[in-house]
Amino acid sequence: MPTPFESAQLNLTLFDMRREPELRKARHWFITEFFPDTPEEFFAVMVSDKNAWIRMVIGYWDMAASMVTHNAIDAEMFLAAHGEIFGAFSKVQPFLAEIRSKIGPRTLAHVEQVIMTVPGAVEMMAHRRKRLKGLLEARQAATASLPTE
Repeated sequence: MPTPFESAQLNLTLFDMRREPELRKARHWFITEFFPDTPEEFFAVMVSDKNAWIRMVIGYWDMAASMVTHNAIDAEMFLAAHGEIFGAFSKVQPFLAEIRSKIGPRTLAHVEQVIMTVPGAVEMMAHRRKRLKGLLEARQAATASLPTE
């Protein structure tokens, strides 16, 4: 098991990686604009110009979670530092089986393993999806009500 200092160091490294400009753009889009309601919508975006961003985000979070599943980072410390993983996973969790059937059986396996240790994880994912979609709808409504010149 890692020491608290080792976990902290790896968490800081993961946080620093998240600041890479392209990954930052991809994460922002994934959390604020990407809302597939069906597996078909997910796969439609996978063949669009956003393919690289989807792969970047799910790859980053699965790699980060793998550090927990392989005991390089303390799980509790990781979850305390990386709450965004819940929002990202909530986007694909409802149709994870379909994604795995087309992409591969281990897709997001580490993320799922880490998140599902949290009590009430399934309900939390549903709440997170609803909240994030509500924020998008509020932004869209606010933009639509702005005067045009």
